[in-house]
Amino acid sequence: MKYTIDKQEKYTLLSLHEEKLDSSIAPNLKSEMVTLHAEGARNLILDLGEVKYTDSSGLSALLVGNRILQEDGGIFVLTRLSEHTLKLIKISQLDSVLNILPSIEEAIDAVFMHEIEKDMKDGE
Repeated sequence: MKYTIDKQEKYTLLSLHEEKLDSSIAPNLKSEMVTLHAEGARNLILDLGEVKYTDSSGLSALLVGNRILQEDGGIFVLTRLSEHTLKLIKISQLDSVLNILPSIEEAIDAVFMHEIEKDMKDGE
């Protein structure tokens, strides 16, 4: 699996450099997200800008990432999805479960908003 990781103070950006998010990639993506979370990543942005095709095992990996981050009070944001991947997510009715934004900048903004809201709740 080809990817890059950019760790910032409030979030980690994982950019997948693959054309297909399928059964050959999904297990590696899952384990990478679990590892990042174990290393302290609380907010994860997954850039799928290069992914043209996704199958059910790819969707499963996305749901795992979403679950482990939400359980810990973090946020998991998908960005730059292909038309095919977005269509598959909508058909599976996962667009109401997953955070999907068109650009990395908007995903970063969503992370900061999430952190502000969390800080406000913690302060009450």
